[in-house]
Amino acid sequence: MKQYHIISRIAIYLLAIVLIVFGLFHFKYPHDLLVYVPSFLPVGITWAYIVGACFILTGISFITNQYVKFTSYLLAFWLVFFILTIHVPNAFNAGSEEMRLVAWINILKDTAIVGFALHIAAGAHHQHFHLENSD
Repeated sequence: MKQYHIISRIAIYLLAIVLIVFGLFHFKYPHDLLVYVPSFLPVGITWAYIVGACFILTGISFITNQYVKFTSYLLAFWLVFFILTIHVPNAFNAGSEEMRLVAWINILKDTAIVGFALHIAAGAHHQHFHLENSD
């Protein structure tokens, strides 16, 4: 069982690194991401920074093994939100076939990460929200 734990920790660390890099990208190139912010959301570019901070904090949470259950659910929420508000509309409404294909790839990528985040949350038995009776 010890080997399984080591392999799962490595997988979580890999996701943490990817999330931190995504977060840094949001801070380094916020104007490139502004075109993806849905028009119904207020404060425009601020969303790039908020999402970037969430990605970085989630990555740090995974590395330090603190608040993992909460940040995993938060990550899953954000990604489902992206899928529904950004990727699905782009998959059906993008002007070029290439952009529609990129949207479908992003739907699949984010769905896979949602699944991994939910798996991580389910495995964080020792970290409770104190809202539920049991897992």
